[in-house]
Amino acid sequence: MSHNLDKNVGRESDGRVLPTKCPNKGGSPTPAESMEGRRPTKENTGQTAASQIQSWENALAALHRVREAAKREKRLRFTSLLHHVSVVLLSNSFYALKREAAPGVDGLTWQEYETDLDKRLEDLHSRVHRGTYRALPSKRAYILKQDGRQRPLGIASLEDKIVQHAVGTVLNQIYEEDFLGFSYGFRPGCSAHDALDALSVGIMRKKVNWVLDADIRDCFGSFSHEWIVKFLQHRIGDRRILRLIKKWLRAGVLEDGKWLETEKELRFGDFAVACKCLPTLRFRPLGTALADASSQG
Repeated sequence: MSHNLDKNVGRESDGRVLPTKCPNKGGSPTPAESMEGRRPTKENTGQTAASQIQSWENALAALHRVREAAKREKRLRFTSLLHHVSVVLLSNSFYALKREAAPGVDGLTWQEYETDLDKRLEDLHSRVHRGTYRALPSKRAYILKQDGRQRPLGIASLEDKIVQHAVGTVLNQIYEEDFLGFSYGFRPGCSAHDALDALSVGIMRKKVNWVLDADIRDCFGSFSHEWIVKFLQHRIGDRRILRLIKKWLRAGVLEDGKWLETEKELRFGDFAVACKCLPTLRFRPLGTALADASSQG
């Protein structure tokens, strides 16, 4: 069973392709992995594998329908999305995480969580859908930037990463149909190398009158949580999904044993795991305006 759902949605379940809207391919497919644990009897092995494959195909088909609806109706608001955050999607998200990543405030590692994984995911799924799931604050860490300053990171707890990744996978089915083809930031299967490759081709093969080079100062430290939610509400009408995102935004960070509120910060560590579309969503109007200006010469 594949654990790389974003790249497979909209295709046959055994296909390994990138989203069709991304102009360049980037990265290689994540190899399928198997769950560890008690070895089942030979009689049950085939039944278990068949059940997992069927569940996986059902998840792919359901997400493909979301993507098709987003493509067909550009103003459609999706009011029922949380049911796509299933146990099989949570499992996919768990196996998509970095296994050697530093633990968050929960102190739980990937290897520890994999122990008795099925029961853990069933419980997590139940809490998410009952509304009793609680987001934990991220653990503050810092990395040194080239200019000598420090960039703050937020290391999310393991269960927060799992749920965030699953929700991000669902949202990607909508926003991948909305984003412009030359938008590369934090999109599945796209990278900075792809953007540079496309830029090189554009400059060398087409007539270019001007090039705009811009950098957003303190980008991740100046995200208004209120405006993030407003942007999302244009397409997302499921209050349960919005409530989950608000929980993560309000969870704050834990630094030196003290809880700190983050009113205008999108913690980079969390952001790398969950809802990767948010910054690209924020700057989509700018991209549209630049595209219009470019087409007019």
